[in-house]
Amino acid sequence: MKIVLEKAGKKFYREWIFRNLNIEIRPSEPLAVLGPNGSGKSTLLQIISGSVTPTEGSISYFEDKKKIEASDIFRHVSIAAPYLELPEEFTMTEIIRFHFRFKKPVNDFSEDEIISITGLEHAKNKTCKYFSSGMKQRLKLSLAILSDVKMILLDEPCSNLDADAVSWYRELITLYSQDKTIIVCSNNHTEEFDFCKHRINISDWKK
Repeated sequence: MKIVLEKAGKKFYREWIFRNLNIEIRPSEPLAVLGPNGSGKSTLLQIISGSVTPTEGSISYFEDKKKIEASDIFRHVSIAAPYLELPEEFTMTEIIRFHFRFKKPVNDFSEDEIISITGLEHAKNKTCKYFSSGMKQRLKLSLAILSDVKMILLDEPCSNLDADAVSWYRELITLYSQDKTIIVCSNNHTEEFDFCKHRINISDWKK
């Protein structure tokens, strides 16, 4: 999926978060969006996901030169972000089962195979509210990256991950993200995005 932003800007009240953003994002060319907290990275990611509309300018989506309507983007995107919560009363197995009612898993993985890939087999019947922050992040990343979608959006993907889990994330993204449009937002933690071919600093588009 190709994404094109033309003179895109987002304003909250009287403050412009960013303006005049012109960028083209292509499949197999991962993009890192860099900047400090509060700079607008997450806002841009939400605009790309279709959940927030730009105040000015436009965003367009294309698959094999055919335009995809913004209202249909949810079918083609998966996202993992700190502000997205998991259903606290569900077990991990229930969350996986629920998620993949709406998304097809990559490689037609079975439920057991997905659980194995998370590395959390010991907690598959544990209620999510008892998960550590690192376990929740592993599950969020697994759901996003193991979904058979055109676009993967990751906001600070290594949040709450220890060194072993960071290596697991890097292997996951390498194995299961080929030919997808990938966008990673980061506070300049290189382990999150150093595989990205292109990088922008959102602060460069501050008004």
